[in-house]
Amino acid sequence: MVKPSAPESLCVMRLSAVGDVCHTLPVVRTLQAAWPTTRITWIVGKLEASLVGDIPGIEFIIFDKSQGPYRQMRRALKGRRFDLLLHMQMSLRASIASLAVKAPLRLGFDRERAHDLQWLFTNRRIPHRDRQHVMDSLFGFSEALGIERHVLRWDIPVPAAAEQAAIQLIGGRPTLIISPCANPRFRNWRSWQPEYYATLAEHAASKHGMQVFITGGKSEIEKSYGERITALSKAPVTDLVGKTKLKELLALLKQATVLVSPDSGPIHMGTAAGIPVIGIYATTNPDRAGPYLSQRWRVNRYPDALQKFDGLTPETAPWGTRVRDPKAMDCITVADVTGKLDELMSAKARGEKLLTDG
Repeated sequence: MVKPSAPESLCVMRLSAVGDVCHTLPVVRTLQAAWPTTRITWIVGKLEASLVGDIPGIEFIIFDKSQGPYRQMRRALKGRRFDLLLHMQMSLRASIASLAVKAPLRLGFDRERAHDLQWLFTNRRIPHRDRQHVMDSLFGFSEALGIERHVLRWDIPVPAAAEQAAIQLIGGRPTLIISPCANPRFRNWRSWQPEYYATLAEHAASKHGMQVFITGGKSEIEKSYGERITALSKAPVTDLVGKTKLKELLALLKQATVLVSPDSGPIHMGTAAGIPVIGIYATTNPDRAGPYLSQRWRVNRYPDALQKFDGLTPETAPWGTRVRDPKAMDCITVADVTGKLDELMSAKARGEKLLTDG
């Protein structure tokens, strides 16, 4: 355990990805609440900085992975020293970059979880805990510093223009946002079929009077998904794939009723936006990576896929095991997702609290 008094300065090393940066932010908010006078510097990836890089009270240093990791950080941090480094990213590139951070205390993951030799680049480690959600594992850093209370606060700024555009587009109507794709490099094993999403859109429109928006990035895979879902759906669907930056997507999420998505960054942006998220999971374990405040609404076919394709159970599989079969997501039926949407909308109509406290 490392329990310093409030340091004058600390550096957070968490470069990517969007979802994990969303997981990291409440830990940083926790540090801010416990140590309000501490100067916090966060080294973050270029894309991720476009989402969080304007948060007041935090200095952001942008890491561009197209450049040499050590050289660019050495230039950015020349002459700087910190009291504490929180090395929260397990990648060799991040560890090499961390060598440019001058700090006497370098806190990282425990040896069991410190993949990619991260343990070689730290001199203090958080306690080992088995089978945690990703966000809970990151809270291990604040806990190791003697801060037990978790602050589940995001408060990511949204530009006024993006907020106004989202308000005008959604217009206060019940709205389902579908973010159908995970990172395009996972296309072979995280993809649910476009026709399933189209049927979901029809159900949301006919049963709940919802307008439906499809969102995503600019890759050809994501554009193809948007086009196919829009063409297949008998209900009107607005295709916004490739048309929203991260801040604009966050603004839309803040105005929406619910988000449906497979394991992806937008799921955790939905959590940050404060809306319920129906995460559809078969290839990854939602106990580890599900929407943190919406686990009640997840569709969990991970045990089925794990048994069918790998002959394992969640209890026997190593934590973090992924099912890498292109047919795994077919374990999720349309009825699984529409049923969860019906349950959520009924709970909303009854005035129930839709998000948990973590």
